[in-house]
Amino acid sequence: MIPAVTTHRPAHVWVDGRLLPADGPHLSAFDRGFQLGDGVFETLRARGGHPTELPEHAARLRRSATGLSIALPDDVEPRLAGAISQLLAAEALDGPEADASIRITVSRGPIVARGLLPHGEVPPPTVVVQAWPVVPPPPDHLERGLHVVASAIRRDPENPLVALKTTSRADYVHARLEARAAGADDALFLTIDGFLSEATTSNVFLVRRGELATPSLACAILPGTTRGWLLGWAARVGLAPHEGWLTTRDLVEADEAFLSSSVAGILPITRYAGAPVGDGRPGPWTRRARADREAFIRGEGEGA
Repeated sequence: MIPAVTTHRPAHVWVDGRLLPADGPHLSAFDRGFQLGDGVFETLRARGGHPTELPEHAARLRRSATGLSIALPDDVEPRLAGAISQLLAAEALDGPEADASIRITVSRGPIVARGLLPHGEVPPPTVVVQAWPVVPPPPDHLERGLHVVASAIRRDPENPLVALKTTSRADYVHARLEARAAGADDALFLTIDGFLSEATTSNVFLVRRGELATPSLACAILPGTTRGWLLGWAARVGLAPHEGWLTTRDLVEADEAFLSSSVAGILPITRYAGAPVGDGRPGPWTRRARADREAFIRGEGEGA
């Protein structure tokens, strides 16, 4: 999913318990996150100074860290809440109308010895929190919708890393480069058997015959927090939620399709590899899903 670009330059970052100037030195050159992409991260929205779904994001951060044997403190959620509060205040992103994008990054920390996983050194993890104002998506993305293509990279459902949100993003960067070269807005990953998996930073949903369908967790996807919200939303608004094995043909033949993520929210897919999805225009269920999700982020109940 293509995020809106902001020219805002943060003035501060939060690193290991301290607010620091954003343009200063922050990490050791020996940090494993810098050296090997040996870390995990989360992104979320904060509206009016209140982080959206922080417990869910903190739980997924812990699951990802556990998958790489990176130890997080038992009180990681309240620590992160305090860090986010400090940073939003410092960045003047805590006002009643403020809308912020938060990134939490955790690496294994600095290890001076060479090697992929040296013995002996067990530093505390490096924890960084960053914040930017959320910029609304370009009107064209909402009115025309997104054009997506399939990446040449295939996802293996048996790979234990696919459900972890790691900082190793080379596959995702390459897929986004593929989309750009094809004149598309984003790329979809397929499994090694050719089923839909996910997009570069989002989950994919289809609306068809009264059903809201999305690839199952067995399709090598990251279990997005917005994905979980949407499955509950579907049941509340009269759509039958379905998690299963979906194909690119299912995508093209769907009534509607959209991408979902924590920061960009819901964005319509209207073309796949040049072919129209549905009637080639954003549909009513997609528009309602976006409106209801934004209402939820504003704190207006469940958003439906």
